[in-house]
Amino acid sequence: MRMILAVAAVLYSASAFAQADKPPMVGDKPLMQVKPKGTKEAAAKPAAAAKGKPQSIASRLQACLEIDDGTKDRLNCYDAVIPPAPKPKPAKAKGYADCRFFKEEDERLACFNGFAESIPKLPKT
Repeated sequence: MRMILAVAAVLYSASAFAQADKPPMVGDKPLMQVKPKGTKEAAAKPAAAAKGKPQSIASRLQACLEIDDGTKDRLNCYDAVIPPAPKPKPAKAKGYADCRFFKEEDERLACFNGFAESIPKLPKT
């Protein structure tokens, strides 16, 4: 009889423990810590892409404009949208996709900035 009561007490407390609103605490810290999804990956991607919805290239390029100009972070953001494929003597860029062919980072950044700033602002959804 004692064994049945002990098993019932353990099962009851486990079910009550699982239904609690707050996670179980040890001192002032949760017993189990879960990292948010994409903590490191989200930093490398544009801010708009981290929301979960697939976004157009134009809106991802515009999201890169929120990063300070002239920084390596903004170029990394552009390169995440359109990976670089440098050529020794690239032709003049006719579109944002042609910017990836510039070997020099400053030229590539200026090219992307020019096209990203000329894209009409899209409404945020």
